[in-house]
Amino acid sequence: MTLPASPLPDAHFPPLRGLILFAHGARDPAWAEPFKRLRELTQTALPQMQVALAFLELMQPDLHTLSAQMVAQGVEDITLVPVFLGQGGHVRRDLPALVEQVKLAHPDVAMRVSEAVGENAAVLQAIAQYCVSAVDLG
Repeated sequence: MTLPASPLPDAHFPPLRGLILFAHGARDPAWAEPFKRLRELTQTALPQMQVALAFLELMQPDLHTLSAQMVAQGVEDITLVPVFLGQGGHVRRDLPALVEQVKLAHPDVAMRVSEAVGENAAVLQAIAQYCVSAVDLG
């Protein structure tokens, strides 16, 4: 019996992909609990992808550190989702500068940044539904 040949050296395999949920950070460790739950829910929905949290400040890992870890693990394609309700200064100014630093450090890695979660119509609708449900109309 002959074993199948190993893949050719030039065979193309899809790149390993990663998803970074990027949040502000806080001094109180309890602040991160909803973000950890969000990460777990997202990881369950995307088992084929590494899903991780990075923080702008006050918590670890930061974006540069997490990106370097992902690249060291072979991730070649990263999507970053800013878990911010609005497009304030951090999303408009700080995040693009950080992403540019990551791209310079890892030029062979594709990196895309989505809109901030609070700018997404479906997210806003879900929040509005929650607000409506909180009102006692009885």
